Amino acid sequence: MDILDKSERKTLLAPLLENDWSMVDGRDAIGKTFHFKTFRHAFAWMTQSALWAEKMDHHPEWANTYNEVSVVLQTHSAGGLTMLDIKLATRMDAARHPA
Repeated sequence: MDILDKSERKTLLAPLLENDWSMVDGRDAIGKTFHFKTFRHAFAWMTQSALWAEKMDHHPEWANTYNEVSVVLQTHSAGGLTMLDIKLATRMDAARHPA
């Protein structure tokens, strides 16, 4: 998997950055904190996201505290952002809405 080039970053990252994803300081990675009504909702979302991640063989860095899940995405084997990160972030966002 190749790291996103400048053109791809401009096109593919823009919708994610507009949807509360941000670049992680000091890394070629994106991050977001998702907020849920309850722990049960957060855990259900994490379970669904984990199943997608496993199918994609692309695993997020994440942490859960009650109704929040903080996520960092980076393709470690490539050393930066790739299409895998874009696809997983997009799926995570889609699964989050509606609340």
